[in-house]
Amino acid sequence: MMPFLLGNFAPEGSSSARRARAMVEEHGVGGIIISVGSPTEVAAKLNRLQSLSDLPLLVSADLEAGAGFRFEGVVHAPTNIWLGGATRFPALMALGASGDPGLAYEMGRVTALEARALGVHVPFAPVLDVNNNPDNPVINVRSLGEDPEMVALLGAAFVRGLQDHGAIATAKHFPGHGDTGVDSHISLPVIQVSRERMDSVELFPFRRAVDAGLGAIMTAHITVPEITGASTPATLAPSVLTGLLRDEMGFGGLVFTDAMDMGAIDRMFERGEAAVRAIEAGADVILMPPDLAAAGEGIVAAVRSGRLSEERVDRSVLRILRAKERLGLDRERTVDLNRMREVVGVRPHLAVARAVADRSVTVLKDERDLLPLLGTPTASVYSVTYRRPNNLRASRAFNAGLGRTYGRLRTAYVDQETTRREYDEILARARGMNLTIVSLHVGVRTASGSVALPDEAVRFMKRLARSGRPHIVVAFGNPYLLAEFPRVGTYLTAWSGIPVAERAAAAAILGRIAVTGRAPTRIAGFEIGHGLRVLPRTVADRN
Repeated sequence: MMPFLLGNFAPEGSSSARRARAMVEEHGVGGIIISVGSPTEVAAKLNRLQSLSDLPLLVSADLEAGAGFRFEGVVHAPTNIWLGGATRFPALMALGASGDPGLAYEMGRVTALEARALGVHVPFAPVLDVNNNPDNPVINVRSLGEDPEMVALLGAAFVRGLQDHGAIATAKHFPGHGDTGVDSHISLPVIQVSRERMDSVELFPFRRAVDAGLGAIMTAHITVPEITGASTPATLAPSVLTGLLRDEMGFGGLVFTDAMDMGAIDRMFERGEAAVRAIEAGADVILMPPDLAAAGEGIVAAVRSGRLSEERVDRSVLRILRAKERLGLDRERTVDLNRMREVVGVRPHLAVARAVADRSVTVLKDERDLLPLLGTPTASVYSVTYRRPNNLRASRAFNAGLGRTYGRLRTAYVDQETTRREYDEILARARGMNLTIVSLHVGVRTASGSVALPDEAVRFMKRLARSGRPHIVVAFGNPYLLAEFPRVGTYLTAWSGIPVAERAAAAAILGRIAVTGRAPTRIAGFEIGHGLRVLPRTVADRN
């Protein structure tokens, strides 16, 4: 069992420290999943837990966009100073937009090196779900794209990059979570497709990853009636984890459940029963059981009653122990804190993230040929940012990039609480500007559980499109938003609202880099592979 642990600072005697110690000393867990913290604090915490455990712990983390996805550090809010952290990449769909297996391998390499330096052995990556549903609230830009062949190509390269550099790659979410319109964190999605369709779409990238030597797979909390014949979640279905994955596909690596505290499982099954059913189905690791004691007691009771055989449990235990041995944890289970600064967040790794961001910017439409901008310093430019209220970093790097050219840059920030009157005031100001740039920071699983914009924001976008004033819309997240306001004149996507992607978008708009990205998914009528090529301005142009 692999419970959840925050990477926060936990002084001796604190509730957080007591809980972490109890996981190891009282429950005897074989591993943990750690999330959110500064690199040094995370590594120190993991070293401490490793020293308390009889056997080395197998440590995982959700690092699908690099080690910085969880260990990017923090921003000190009063001063707005970033305190540093691991390398964070744009979302995987950015990699899909680049179409470059070499970059996929490099992203895997950097992720593995930084993860191992922190004490993490299993970065839960890559996501191999084929995102062929634009309304998917949980996968979306976390996917490499919609084309199974490209997802398979890039995914296999990512797997090799991870595993060539000491980590266990974990493809997720098996047998494929892309064609869903329901968030499995809340309820149980249903994939109602034929087996033939699954073979050619959902399962295709997973087969390629297995052929590439994939070390682990994470299950999906979805139901696939074509395979299970019922409403049983794949995580608890022997026909999926044993019949399909083990027997048919020949997979011999570790099988992790997805988080067992998600609504698709936890609302449907008693907690001890859910853990037992996952083992019966073929899982090796119970990830994030909501009640560690109940899960353990349920498994022990199932063995004592004969429902689970000791031989079945031993098969999983042996796989886990062999994985720890291959990682060298029997020889050294802790990490050198002094060496971390030579590996984590170093400039060569940041350069790889920058290359992914630069190569991924995709222009879907530019009806008035605004791009690249002339960069006239005296032009009046208005930057309007839609963000969650707690997203203090949204457009910070983007506006800084624009501001270096446009000294008169004006900014405005809106969110789901912004009123119609406030939007009307912003629109009135935009009508007096030479150019308005709207940044949309709408990611996956927003606070409302939606990947869409509120009605007032959509109304504003439509009125801006009809205003006749020059405007550019940049999607820093969900690229499918264009379907809500198809008449906007210039639309590009940078796939993620993180600093490296914001800088790439600003550079692309100002003609400092070439725009070469191609849509890895259909977006509002634009087909896979669509993308306008925008050449950079020359030095003479900039002068």
